[in-house]
Amino acid sequence: MILIGYSGHGFVAHGILKAAGKTVVAYCDREEKSYNPFALQYYGEETSGTAMEHIPQIGFFIAIGDNRTRKAIYDKLAAKDLHPWHALHPTAIVDSSAIIGSYGIMMSAGVIVNPLAKIGICAILNTGCIIEHECVVGDFAHIGPGAILCGNVKVGDGSFVGAGAVVRQGISIGNHVVIGAGAVVVKDVPDHATVIGVPAR
Repeated sequence: MILIGYSGHGFVAHGILKAAGKTVVAYCDREEKSYNPFALQYYGEETSGTAMEHIPQIGFFIAIGDNRTRKAIYDKLAAKDLHPWHALHPTAIVDSSAIIGSYGIMMSAGVIVNPLAKIGICAILNTGCIIEHECVVGDFAHIGPGAILCGNVKVGDGSFVGAGAVVRQGISIGNHVVIGAGAVVVKDVPDHATVIGVPAR
């Protein structure tokens, strides 16, 4: 497997993939990294000749935390009919009735996805977050470490819920929203808003 993106988020993805029994052999990034803790080969950018030679054969995962950048890379490769694998830690608990998108989802250690939740493509569920019953996490969204989405919460496409945030049941969070770390969200949040605090404003 090839990682696209090789910094902090990529290091976590590497650990998840290794725990899931997959072997990562190389990475793609804008430049070769001087810090290479897992001794991976460098294949240039994701559309380089070397990357395009190997990606269809051994698969890839987009290991980039920034939602817009991750989507841009996904769109570029999906246009070539290339789609990322999942990175699902074996300690993640996913109810059998949950609906998981087809491509590129990351679930870190200790994640819980409860009944009838829906997780969009290339979403990130970071360490120890809880996605309660009937929640919807949109495409390219990112739920931070330890965040809790209570039942029937909707998080829109490309939105970010910061570490330790809590979203009350039934709340709707729009597209491309930023929820600050530790926030407690008790009201709906419109598209493109940033909210922080307790309660979140």
